[in-house]
Amino acid sequence: MMYPVTASPLAPPAMLRTTVAWILCAAVSLAIFLAPALWNGFALVFFDTGGYAARVLEMTLAPGRSFFYGIFLWTTSLAWWSFWGPILAQSVATLWLVHLTLRCHDLANGPVATTVFCVGLGVSTGISWYTSQLMPDVLVPLVVLALWLLGFRWQKLGGGERGTLAALALLGLLSHMSCLALALGLVAVTFMAQGMLPRRGWSLPVFSLAPAALVAASLIVMPMLHLALVGKAVYTPGGPIFIFGRLVQDGIAQRWLAEHCPTPGIKLCTLQNRIPKTADDFLWNESSPFQAIGGWSGAADAELGYLVKECVKSYPGMVVWTSLRATVEQMTRVATGDGLDEFQTDTRGIFTVALPRTADAFNAARQQQNQITRPLLAALNAVYIPVAHLSLLGLLIVAGWGVRARRHDLTGIALFTLLALLGNAFICGALSNPHDRYQSRLVWLAPLVVGMAVLAWWQGRPKKNTEEE
Repeated sequence: MMYPVTASPLAPPAMLRTTVAWILCAAVSLAIFLAPALWNGFALVFFDTGGYAARVLEMTLAPGRSFFYGIFLWTTSLAWWSFWGPILAQSVATLWLVHLTLRCHDLANGPVATTVFCVGLGVSTGISWYTSQLMPDVLVPLVVLALWLLGFRWQKLGGGERGTLAALALLGLLSHMSCLALALGLVAVTFMAQGMLPRRGWSLPVFSLAPAALVAASLIVMPMLHLALVGKAVYTPGGPIFIFGRLVQDGIAQRWLAEHCPTPGIKLCTLQNRIPKTADDFLWNESSPFQAIGGWSGAADAELGYLVKECVKSYPGMVVWTSLRATVEQMTRVATGDGLDEFQTDTRGIFTVALPRTADAFNAARQQQNQITRPLLAALNAVYIPVAHLSLLGLLIVAGWGVRARRHDLTGIALFTLLALLGNAFICGALSNPHDRYQSRLVWLAPLVVGMAVLAWWQGRPKKNTEEE
């Protein structure tokens, strides 16, 4: 006799509990990632934020200000309706990637474990100050994780997850040239790993095609979309300007001008006595000689590009030494809050004049009321900085432990993260100028990986048999 099959009465309650648990996980994790903005009353802004919005408002290109992050701001704010949209999207992406990274390494990744990791990162690192900020900085570490998962955990991903990771990585690659430069280096690392790891017997399959295809696509898509949108098939401008600023910081530019001027066509020859000692003063001070020769209008690009080449050609040893020194300095500069306590002149103009709908909320924010202070940031960095520095050391420990424990996936992600941090330090320190913001935006990856290793050790430890013989 056949009896109808009925669903277990426990199934619906179990499903309900799981759903509620994930809702609580999302609520707590997103509250942590959005905490600085919730306290501020508005998304955090930086000097550059207005420049990204201006790209879409003006339909123009500008040095160091990606048109594509401007499009992201416009889209996620629902055409400038609410700037909670972009930071919510950034926070959701970060939450999802933390969970996905745990799952793809066969670690506990349910709502409790995911929440613990997100809260732990929010309390011990500056991650929330980037998820809450209208800047592409948060996309840099997300691109690193996406390239790792696509290149080294491909078989653990579903089709939808691969597509979402690719879209997120492409957004990051298009949103900042330093991110694209870092990705080029990480793709090279992936190719080298594909050739080396099988010979060493590592149980870590490598799929280099996906990361390489993403970087290649960004190199093609960026100028093509610029051509379609603003009529110029170029990459986001500004590279030589920032490099020259670093040469000013190290005194190399001043030395070349002193030894080679007058030189036909070099306007800075007549202004060399006015060149300041720091890159920031050269690039951003209104009385700087840089402004006198055209500033950010593009008129100075050819001259500064020429001077960069001549400085490298004339003093290669000095350039290499100062580049290494800047890289080391950048690697250790991980304080959170760089520039958030200062007056945001250009951004204030965009958010109060060009976007009048946001003016009241923007001006009422604690940041605009000068309530983000040095003492506040110093208190936070008293935790963030030692955690970051200890976690950098922890990456080496995790790499060694992973080899002995045959957790090659954790050894791999530890080394991949360390190389990403080193690469970022070189790109931002040696090719631009060391600033805390450049390294602190992705140094939270180190505590994440160390935490994953601790969880893996805990899950793999021998279980004591408590049953009586």
